[in-house]
Amino acid sequence: MFSKPGILLRVEGAIVFILSLLLYRSAAGRWGLFFLLFLWPDLSMVGYLVSPKLGSNLYNIVHTYIFALALAGLTAFQNRNGAFIFSLIWLAHIGLDRALGYGLKYPTFFKDTHLQRAM
Repeated sequence: MFSKPGILLRVEGAIVFILSLLLYRSAAGRWGLFFLLFLWPDLSMVGYLVSPKLGSNLYNIVHTYIFALALAGLTAFQNRNGAFIFSLIWLAHIGLDRALGYGLKYPTFFKDTHLQRAM
């Protein structure tokens, strides 16, 4: 298993998804809000209507852990519960995407992802 990056990335995504859900519950997040905002990162795919390069750039910006983790870290201990809850929804979305095999995009075409190349 450790010699198969695609599997490791999917397991990693599943763990991020599960931990995000557990943290969301412990932060007393409302589940209606969770389901309402869960798919917001996929709005970035609108960039593909302009070009694959713009689409992949927008998609990758909101589907990398960098910004969601930074937001979670900055807001976790600052009593900014709304932003922290938003970051957990965002992290859950990214984690589930990875677990299902949706990876960061290359600018060639939509299905050309880092997970596809990791298999």
